[in-house]
Amino acid sequence: QVQLVESGGGLVQPGGYLRLSCAASGRTFSIDVMGWFRQAPGKEREFVAAVRMSADAWTYYSNSASGRFAISRDTPNNRVYLQMNSLEPEDTAVYYCAADGFPRQVSTEASDYEYWGQGTQVTVSS
Repeated sequence: QVQLVESGGGLVQPGGYLRLSCAASGRTFSIDVMGWFRQAPGKEREFVAAVRMSADAWTYYSNSASGRFAISRDTPNNRVYLQMNSLEPEDTAVYYCAADGFPRQVSTEASDYEYWGQGTQVTVSS
């Protein structure tokens, strides 16, 4: 099994920034993709970004995240980060860390990910 724990959420003003962190433990050798989803009240869970933990380090972003958010990895320590800049009220959501095995193609669908953290709240408000 793999356990995921997120941290770094909080309350920020519009235009501010946050860095989220996700720590993986357990059988981390069994995962190759780690990513971030978010879910606002009344909305579907939405893909944000993902990265391969293997050597190619390919990254993937949603349209809303591209240009403002950056995902990065620390493979030896089984961690991924999400740097969020220029935050907007529309970014308010619970942000979840997710992980998957060795897919041929990185998915943007939540149902394709096997492991999930409990989420961390991000609130963007003035």
